[in-house]
Amino acid sequence: MAVATGGRLVGDDVAVDGASFDSRALTSGQLFVPIVAERDGHDFIDAAVAAGAVAYLTSEEPADDLATAIVVPDTAAALMDLAAWARRRLDVPVVGVTGSVGKTSTKDFIAAALGASRTVHVNDRSFNNEQGLPVTVLAMPDAAEALVVEMGMRGYGEIARLCEVAAPTIGVVTAVAAAHTERVDGIEGVARAKRELVEALGEGGTAILNADDHRVAAMAEHAGDAVVTYGIDGDVRITGLELDELARPRFRIETPWGSGEVALSVSGAHMASNAAAAIAVAGVVEGRIDAACSALADASVSRMRMEVARAASGAIVVNDAYNANPDSMLAALDALAGIRANRRVAVVGLMAELADPAVAHRHIAEEASARAIELIAVGTDLYGVEPADDPVAALGGIGEGVAVLVKASRVAGLERIADELLAG
Repeated sequence: MAVATGGRLVGDDVAVDGASFDSRALTSGQLFVPIVAERDGHDFIDAAVAAGAVAYLTSEEPADDLATAIVVPDTAAALMDLAAWARRRLDVPVVGVTGSVGKTSTKDFIAAALGASRTVHVNDRSFNNEQGLPVTVLAMPDAAEALVVEMGMRGYGEIARLCEVAAPTIGVVTAVAAAHTERVDGIEGVARAKRELVEALGEGGTAILNADDHRVAAMAEHAGDAVVTYGIDGDVRITGLELDELARPRFRIETPWGSGEVALSVSGAHMASNAAAAIAVAGVVEGRIDAACSALADASVSRMRMEVARAASGAIVVNDAYNANPDSMLAALDALAGIRANRRVAVVGLMAELADPAVAHRHIAEEASARAIELIAVGTDLYGVEPADDPVAALGGIGEGVAVLVKASRVAGLERIADELLAG
């Protein structure tokens, strides 16, 4: 490990089982990586060792006899270098997933689809950045037969750097939308940044691209010879899409590896596209799709992504509060409109990091009105309605026949409202 990071070993050789940059979540046997950000992770080395860390990285002179240390100039860079070294030791399919919307749900579906026939290691939660992705790689069990990693983006070069570590053999791009546009000069900048995944695929790599998004489909020009498209159009094609009373998709899938019927347990027509991407991955890796189609029937997605539950009051609550941009907000409104209910309400908060937030928020308000969806805003007046101090009280009495969507960017923390509604 010291050689891989260009560091200096201080102390005895030890066996390390994974890594953590959070002393509170660290488990015994791991390497602790103190990240210097708003807080200096070096301040938590003692706590990490007490929690069971057998070694730690440090850019400071290590304390005597605390634990084995590797001294490096930059701990964050060393973490990436270490994960890149670990990745080079793997001989399994590595799937990288990115996109402005749907990447976490697609990652979850891919894990389920591949998991039908092999042991899959996948990033926890949204561990999709320069700390989370390398920790995911380092945590991969010896028995795992595939690795699936999500790749987030807040600016140019970030996905390229993640690809230097993960070296994906398959790259999936879900969509290009107005997310983080203020950081990359608009939506075309988003497309350019997301394209870094496709450009990073080496010889023998396969790009899996959403045929229904013209900016994503255009990335085929930057890929190698192996490109698989998916969607309503594409090599992996969705047909006969229908929604049940909870807006859960049912559809048929036509692929180069055969056809199948798919019934999802999560809500939203847009989830069919995410599932099609997963089936495409299974087809590329396994050469068959039957097991993947069956596995998707029981596949769940990460928390606060189109989580549909019935409240104690009898109302249907859709918790999609993890994040939001204009495209994902429209998809959530469509899903809400597809739920069988007499009254539909969207409790919405800020959509962050938009180049033109006023226009984007007012457009969502107009789209909600067009779908006969009531709008309750929380913490912002950008939607053109007075924000509610108590959104639960603003909803009034809710019960059978009422469906409520809760959605905003992560900074708004609206999951607390969903939890309150489910308990009420």
